[in-house]
Amino acid sequence: MKVKVYFNLRKKCFSVQHKGLVVAHTDKISLKDVVFRVSEAGRQRVLREKRKNVHAYVIGFIDKFKPLKGSEITYNPYKWANFVKKRGKKPVFQARFAQLTCENEKGKIIAL
Repeated sequence: MKVKVYFNLRKKCFSVQHKGLVVAHTDKISLKDVVFRVSEAGRQRVLREKRKNVHAYVIGFIDKFKPLKGSEITYNPYKWANFVKKRGKKPVFQARFAQLTCENEKGKIIAL
């Protein structure tokens, strides 16, 4: 099942959308054939209003959860227009696999 996942700032976990509807909230999820997507219009709204809104997603097919040893991915609309590797800040647009987990009320993404 192809889903869109984003970090829910109010619930401090990930929200999982399927066909536009939130179908689950989770502390961890693994995805395969991943695309990292940022809505530029949503990002511009954040910059203009200085208020957060849902505009960045990790999209992919749900996979069996397994720990990955890959690159940590991050996103901050005030610093970058796309998801980036935490080390080196190189933009990331897709990955074979991604593991999303909640740690200390923050989202963490590891991609391979």
